[in-house]
Amino acid sequence: MSNPFTGLSVEGARRALAAQLRSAQQGEAELDARILLGAALGLDLTGLVAQGARLLTDAEALQLARHGQRRIAGEPVARILGVREFWGLPFRLSEATLVPRPDTETVVELALEIFRERRASDQVRIADIGTGSGAILLALLHEIPGAFGVGTDLSLTALDTARSNAAALGLGERSAFVACSYAAALSGPFDLIVSNPPYIPSGEIPKLGIEVREHDPHLALDGGNDGYDAYRALIPQAAERLAPGGALIVEAGQGQARNIETLMVAAALVADRPPRADLAGIPRAVSARKMPL
Repeated sequence: MSNPFTGLSVEGARRALAAQLRSAQQGEAELDARILLGAALGLDLTGLVAQGARLLTDAEALQLARHGQRRIAGEPVARILGVREFWGLPFRLSEATLVPRPDTETVVELALEIFRERRASDQVRIADIGTGSGAILLALLHEIPGAFGVGTDLSLTALDTARSNAAALGLGERSAFVACSYAAALSGPFDLIVSNPPYIPSGEIPKLGIEVREHDPHLALDGGNDGYDAYRALIPQAAERLAPGGALIVEAGQGQARNIETLMVAAALVADRPPRADLAGIPRAVSARKMPL
């Protein structure tokens, strides 16, 4: 099978890939084509423009064709590149980690708001339950100098990925990663506990888009029959490990915020502020705190 990018210029290849992606109805064709071309050639936007007239080498055309085939098959751009930006920071991905999404930044935003309101000590301790790539934890450590954080996950591969990201961001000495179910292996107290747990009802997973259904780890998606299994497990564990005045902040699926608050109150936490909505207006980050002694 001939390579459709052989003999094309850089700009011609960009246009050809964008046309392929439009025909396949995959993603944002123009943006994805530019990103994948840049990755195949090792060029940023300025470089692509500057070299627009030159012809692709055979190796570049082959790499671009591979990228294009994977995207047309529904693989997310972040999976193809193996990296995704979150909170302005680059995170390496693996097959055991979710692709960090902008919605999850609401958890970071709310955690920082709570921390800045109630800061009582420079010795801040943070736990991230089900850390995956480490995105939430490392974003918080990046924003809170001197804080120390622990991330947990059942997947050893995910923990290796998170450790690698911590080292790459210069946060390795302020973080640790532990294999366990939720917070089972942790001992408190923690000032902040955060989590983006699996919350999609099992029966809904086959209905998800191919980018999620076929490429995100089901362990990080499947929330049980009603979507609340992870919350039922982690909220009581987190409540036991919070410092007095400490806060738990979790990501919620659409329509789940009120039930999550109910679970938090049942664990003797106080839900003292409304959930933080994402850009689509969906209540996305839900918090509660442990009352001071």
